[in-house]
Amino acid sequence: MKAAKQIIKENFPFAIGVPSLIWQFIFFYLPLALIFFSSFLHLSETGAFEGFTLSHILQFLNPLYLKVIASSLLLALSNSIFCFLIAYPLAYYLAFRAKKSKNLLLFFFIVPFWTNFLLHVYAWFYVLEKEGFVNQILLLLHLIDEPSSLLNSTFAIMIMMVYYYLPFMVLPIYSALERFDIRLIEASYDLGANFVETLKRIIFPLTKRGIQAGFFLVFIPSFGEFIIPELMGGDKKIFVGTVISQYILGEGTGSLGSAFTLVSSLCLLIFVSLFYFLFKKGFAKR
Repeated sequence: MKAAKQIIKENFPFAIGVPSLIWQFIFFYLPLALIFFSSFLHLSETGAFEGFTLSHILQFLNPLYLKVIASSLLLALSNSIFCFLIAYPLAYYLAFRAKKSKNLLLFFFIVPFWTNFLLHVYAWFYVLEKEGFVNQILLLLHLIDEPSSLLNSTFAIMIMMVYYYLPFMVLPIYSALERFDIRLIEASYDLGANFVETLKRIIFPLTKRGIQAGFFLVFIPSFGEFIIPELMGGDKKIFVGTVISQYILGEGTGSLGSAFTLVSSLCLLIFVSLFYFLFKKGFAKR
């Protein structure tokens, strides 16, 4: 009896985690495996299986599709940089300056994202349209002579991307700064360092985990984003998510969509590994 209880006690944590492992296998690893194998399927016009081929993969290794991948990488990198430039000062203020109003400010920061995503997009339509808020402010300040349409542009895409992904950058950095020992900053000042040197040599290196987490939480989903470019860009710019959705949802082009997903994912993996190495090397020099 005691032996049975001991076995249950030792294996209980694993038993609790089994459902999540099964869920992860069914809804993550299995779809990835299906995408991988369907990338090499050669089907007839009637949909019958005829063997495996590399033609689907090779089809996307041309300058046109590589340019689409490069555009998505640039969009993701730009979004990550802009989010970081806004998020770090905001997280710094919340962690060190907000004090009693910290929880209230965090609440107001997060509460808009409890609403439907499409409501956010349509709200920005009214802000950026010709008769919208931005044009009215610019006209009031006499910065422009007549209203211009800010929608269906790269500017509109970036505005919406930064707005939507900003919390994914703020919260990891805030979590890292929240655990930061404020006495290290005071010691740095006492030793003669200014704010910039303290930020560079003390704060950044000790919050690198939060910076890395925020960067990759923004960069990776931004690479495959297709709703925001589709709605805010007006089909003027084509990105990876747009191409994948068109092939996957098209009739008889599912294998092509899987192949392009595989090619673009490999490119993303290469750049994520590169950025991870640069992060590690950059912080190691501090």
